[in-house]
Amino acid sequence: MTNAGKNVADKRQTRWTGKVVSVGGDKTIRVAIINLVKHERYNKYLRRQTKVAAHDPANAAKMGDVVEIVPCRRMSKNKSWRLARIIRSGSILEQAGQTVAEDVTPADASVPAEPQLSQD
Repeated sequence: MTNAGKNVADKRQTRWTGKVVSVGGDKTIRVAIINLVKHERYNKYLRRQTKVAAHDPANAAKMGDVVEIVPCRRMSKNKSWRLARIIRSGSILEQAGQTVAEDVTPADASVPAEPQLSQD
């Protein structure tokens, strides 16, 4: 008997999708993965967050990016995942609900003077 079905199942890799929360060190990113877990008693869904360190060989990921990570050989004590691809690029300003254009004001923009109060 052959175990052909088992080998196919073993070759499938777990792929997690999360948001980059920290770019610490060279070629290392921290990814926050949000999971929904159903409470046993109350049957409500709770958000559980897991942060993992991932290897980013090209230093391509930035803060706020949505990335896909896959397991790999252990690179260090805490790092056993690697960056597969960047799904969506994001920035800190986009997380805050602002765009870069809104944040920057032109240099020649005049500040309106405060209204003069009349003393009657």
